[in-house]
Amino acid sequence: MNEKELLQHYRQTGNLDSLGKLYSPYMSLLYGVCFKYLQDAEQSQDAVMQIFDELIVKLRTHEVDNFKSWLYVYARNYCLMQLRKDKQITKVDIEDNLYESEQKLSSKDEKRWEEQDFDKLETCIAGLASEQEQCIRLFYLEQKCYKDIVDLTGFELSKVKSYIQNGRRNLKICMEKK
Repeated sequence: MNEKELLQHYRQTGNLDSLGKLYSPYMSLLYGVCFKYLQDAEQSQDAVMQIFDELIVKLRTHEVDNFKSWLYVYARNYCLMQLRKDKQITKVDIEDNLYESEQKLSSKDEKRWEEQDFDKLETCIAGLASEQEQCIRLFYLEQKCYKDIVDLTGFELSKVKSYIQNGRRNLKICMEKK
């Protein structure tokens, strides 16, 4: 079958083999188009596969006369949309911020905790409502995630978050008093 016949056959039957035969000769061309815009090999490969997935629906609803031209324009528009999405996402290079974080961690201005501070903290934790105490101990001392705390305690997720937030606030108030 020629290109028009494959396209017509796919539109009528939805047969993915027909679409695959129609699409496969253009995959390397599409990769080149995507790489031209995205400048990233992995992203370009993903784009070629995403475009195929989108064609499954698009080609059944759109009338296409010249598949190659239509596909090129579709791929270009797809890549431009990806670039727009990427501009909205702020990317932070960890290396740029690592030095600043290390400086904050090793700041000499920070107060060193002494044994009495830990005793005071333990007293304040023990003074919390039992649900708050349980969630604070699991979250901070045992480093459990919300899901694990929900499983261990039987509390609802919203309650766990609330107990941790309120417990933290109450701890801060207690620590500042003593």
